[in-house]
Amino acid sequence: MPDVLVVGAGLAGLWTATELARRGHDVVLADRRTRLDASVRTTGIFVRRTLEDFDLPPEHLGPAVRRMVLYPPSHRRPVTLDSAHDEFRVGDMAALYLTLAERAVAAGVRLELGTRYLGRRGDAHLLHGPRGPQEVSATFVVGADGARSAVARELGLDRNRELLVGAEEVYALPPRDARPGVVPAFHCVLDPRLAPGYLAWVLDDGRHAHVGVAGYADRYPHGLRDALRRFAASAPGLAGTGRPEAVERRAGPIPVGGLLRRIAGPHGLLVGDAAGAVSPLTAGGLDPCLRLSEHAADVLDRALRTGDRRELARYDGAALRARFRGRLTLRRGLSLVRTPAAAGAGVALLRTPPGRAAARRILFGHGSFPDPRPAPAVPREIALATPGARG
Repeated sequence: MPDVLVVGAGLAGLWTATELARRGHDVVLADRRTRLDASVRTTGIFVRRTLEDFDLPPEHLGPAVRRMVLYPPSHRRPVTLDSAHDEFRVGDMAALYLTLAERAVAAGVRLELGTRYLGRRGDAHLLHGPRGPQEVSATFVVGADGARSAVARELGLDRNRELLVGAEEVYALPPRDARPGVVPAFHCVLDPRLAPGYLAWVLDDGRHAHVGVAGYADRYPHGLRDALRRFAASAPGLAGTGRPEAVERRAGPIPVGGLLRRIAGPHGLLVGDAAGAVSPLTAGGLDPCLRLSEHAADVLDRALRTGDRRELARYDGAALRARFRGRLTLRRGLSLVRTPAAAGAGVALLRTPPGRAAARRILFGHGSFPDPRPAPAVPREIALATPGARG
């Protein structure tokens, strides 16, 4: 009987499974895809904090981007923010998944591709894969199966209620020397006609263009694809480059309601999008995904070593959610922007010194997700010797 069944081999599932296997646990990782480099959904934007803290293969990361440009619906008088640091790098997510899968298998994870999770039957979990139906009686199950998690439903945990839908096109750009004067940049347009409740974007890192839109599904009168088509026809930052025929398309749901409160029970827990581990404001999910996955591995490791299922109570979404009050408030504010005039007024506020400072804190700061793991305990004798410390 395996110690842990992880359902979903995206970034969250791969990271959690590998961490557990490296600590000596027997882990099965199941994913419905037959190839992990197919059906990639995420843009793959990694922020500076993630790049500093996690061991990601640099060969699968694009060039660094330091500039962010924020536009009103008219595209006139944008707000340009430049950082002294490398703020963003876009991952080649297909290659990244394959490399992380190799790491997982090398650590001892049993990877089951083309395998669907069907639910629970008593204490067993039902899977259906190339060898037909099978039952896996794992001690714990981890739901890394996306925003509409089936594992969450089976465990009676919270499920995402507030979702955006996003679509993106990715294509190669001409060489940098063919585009003189163009600076790699992350262009974002606030326009409720294209991205109701969120943003339209172009991320040009000098090698590839990522052109996308996202918003609330019920506010797209002609559909998400139509909005992407209209935006791609006049997207900022790509003048004169042309759109090639070879275009990769991505689409999927994005949970933005904040980290869910009940993300663990006595039989398992949730990570990544399944747990709502996405910034409510920026919709960035890769940094939260990795931090929550490491916390999940810590909690499960302790529960397996002690044999005490109550250890999973330490995996408390409600406590972490409390640290997102400000961003949840801003999410509600952004969801209320329904006219181009309101969007234009919002960008105008960002031109003021306080507005620029706030934008820099949100976009270039280290506050995308709180570190869920508690700081190491300080020995009492050290604490007593520390100036200002109380016994």
